[in-house]
Formats: sequence, structure tokens, C-alpha cells
Amino acid sequence: MSKNIADVVSKMSNWSTEKTFNILNFLIPLLTGTYIFLKPMPFSAINEICFYLSVAILILLLFFRKTSFTLRSPLTLPIALFFLWTVFGLFFTLDFTNTLHDLRRHLLEYLIVFYLLVNYFNTSKRLQILAWIVIASATIFSIGSVIQYYFIEGFTFSTRLRQPFNIGFVTISAICLCLNFLYKSKNILYKILLVNCCFIMALTTLLTQSRGSFLGLFAALVILCFQNKRNIIFIIITILIIMLMPIKERITNVGRYENDIRVKINRLTIEIIKDHPITGIGFGMQIYGNKNVLDLEKLNKQLPQEYQQNRSFIASPHNTILDIVVRTGTVGLILFLYIIITSLWMLWETLKLKRGEYFKAWAICLLACFVSYMISALFSDTTYGTKAVIFYTLLAMITILWNISIKAINIEHS
Repeated sequence: MSKNIADVVSKMSNWSTEKTFNILNFLIPLLTGTYIFLKPMPFSAINEICFYLSVAILILLLFFRKTSFTLRSPLTLPIALFFLWTVFGLFFTLDFTNTLHDLRRHLLEYLIVFYLLVNYFNTSKRLQILAWIVIASATIFSIGSVIQYYFIEGFTFSTRLRQPFNIGFVTISAICLCLNFLYKSKNILYKILLVNCCFIMALTTLLTQSRGSFLGLFAALVILCFQNKRNIIFIIITILIIMLMPIKERITNVGRYENDIRVKINRLTIEIIKDHPITGIGFGMQIYGNKNVLDLEKLNKQLPQEYQQNRSFIASPHNTILDIVVRTGTVGLILFLYIIITSLWMLWETLKLKRGEYFKAWAICLLACFVSYMISALFSDTTYGTKAVIFYTLLAMITILWNISIKAINIEHS
């Protein structure tokens, strides 16, 4: 009798334990999804809580071997090499403390988020949920930005919509995801919702009057035409809207390009790269503008007069490629490009599978997201904050799609 009772208690205990681990496995995608959703918004405290709780739960699950978490991915090698090189840069950095801080805060954290997404949004249904998280976040952020800037702060609609970071990085990928879902659904209400989200985000993007965002959006829409020719309608609408907005002047006024401050920024950045060509100045993001370790004034005087910044120095390259080179050197750039090329290769291999419309549609959609992001990145630093999280989210979505395609092949061959 006592033995039977002990068996029942043991089974109940095991059932309770398994249920607890199942709940913990469910909490990780919930917390990570919340992290992605809130990242563009001013909820940094909640964001940090979600991240550290996710990591703590993951460590617990790994300790008890109750998760199938893996680092296996075509991107693991290039990411690992880039990370190790940035760590190696600690021996050569101009500011050890800032580099060490940013390695943890602006690289390691985002890599952890990348692997959390890859492992816990690893099915077609969860990939769709992740896409909707991105769309919902970008739409709400767009509405909030417009209301705050134009209706609360009182700026006119002819004034550029300015935020702490470029809104286009948040909205353009979400627009691509909207259009990917638009033609798949037969539900009218669903289509109306997607069109409204798309319109809100496109209008918000154009209100920024950002040339980088405009080029990124245009490139994304062109690529999406290979998925569905009807997307040319959105290209025409976008061009018509631009013709009625102040951004037209920024695009057509060629004289502004000739004297653009970005040219001066780029020339100064290249001077720094000449002094630190292999290892860079260190991954720390405050090094560039730190007068105690980097004499920008001296380097500025070495430039021809027409390329010198006369008043104050803009303490960042405003170009992701140059930003990577100046902070991690030419070796760091090669490894970063290794990540980019591997991502494009994964999308190309997925397109070559020819296993139904699903993989083709998703591959073209993510290609549009990725290309538009990289074009916009040529006009901004994207290795920190929301922009970096979007980058690693796109890498994660590409990896998830790749893994789903590999599973489909294995099932066919089994």
C-alpha cells in the first residue's frame, strides 16, 4: 500500500516538474517577443527585465537539460569570428572600459537575442507570429511618433519627423512583412488591417524626409515585385506621395549632395582608419568622440580645406560600413561582410529549393527587408540600440526560414 502511494506521489512530482519546465519553455518566446515588441518604444526598464529573465530561464533549462537550444546555424561561424575579433580588439582599443562595456551591451546581448529567436520561434507558425510582432510594434511606434511630434509638440507637417534614431529602420521591414501577408489572406478585414498598417508606416517613413529611408523603401518595393507584380502599385503611390512632400526637394536638389556634411564626416573617418587600419580604435562607441584618446581636431586639419568640419565635429561616421572599419579595422569589416554574404547565400539557397510558394514568398520578403536595411545603413550607424536589434531579428528570421526549409527537405527524403 505504502509503495503504491509512493509511486503515485513520484508520478505527480514528475508531472509537476515537467509542467514547470514546459511553462518555462513557453515563457522564453513570450519574454523575447515582448522584448522585440517594446524595443522601439520608451520602455527600457521592462525591456531589460524581459531580456534578463529570458537568459535566466534559459540557463536554468540548460542546466536541467530541458531545452533543445542549439547554436547550430550557417551564421554561427561568421558571427563567432566577428565576436572573437572584437574581443581581441580589447588589446588594441583606445578605451578599454568603453569597449568592454559595449561588447557586452551592444553585441553580446544582441547575439543572445538572435539565438533566442532562432531557437524559440523555430516553426512556420512562430515565424509568422514574430513577423506580426514586428508589424504591430512598428505600427504603434509610428502612430505614437506622429502624435508626439506633430500634435503634442506642435511641429508642422512640413518639418522633418525627427526621433532618437531613424524611424525607417523600424518601419520598412515591417512594411515588407505586411505586403508578404497581404496577398496570402482571403479575409477582407485582415487585408484592410494590413493595408492600414502599411499606409501608416509608409507615411511615417516619408515624413522623416530621410533619403536613406526613401532609397531603402524604394529598393524593398522593387524586390517585392518579384514576389507579386501588383506591388508596383505601391511604388507608384509612394512616388506620387513623395512628389507632394518636402522630401522631393531633398532628393532633387543635387547641390546639397556636393556640399553634404556626410562627405566631410566620411573623409574624417577615413583619416582615422588610416591610423588604425587593422584593429581599429576599439568596439567602444564613445571612443570616436572622446577627445582624451582621439584628436579629431588634428586629423581634421590634415584634410583639404573644403573637407574640413569648421565648427563642431560630428562624433560618429553615420555609415555602418565605415563605422565597422573604424572600430574593428579591415579584418572586422571582412568578418562583418562574411555575416552579410552568408545571410544572402541562405536566402538564395532557399529560393533555389523551388518547394512551393511559401519558401519563395518568404525568401523574397526577407531579401527585401535585408537589402532595404543595408541601404539605409549606409546613411546611419546601426550597431547599437533598436537598429541593431532589428538587424539581428532579420538575421534570425532568415535563419528560421533556412531551418524550416532544411526540415522540409529531410522530411521528403525520409
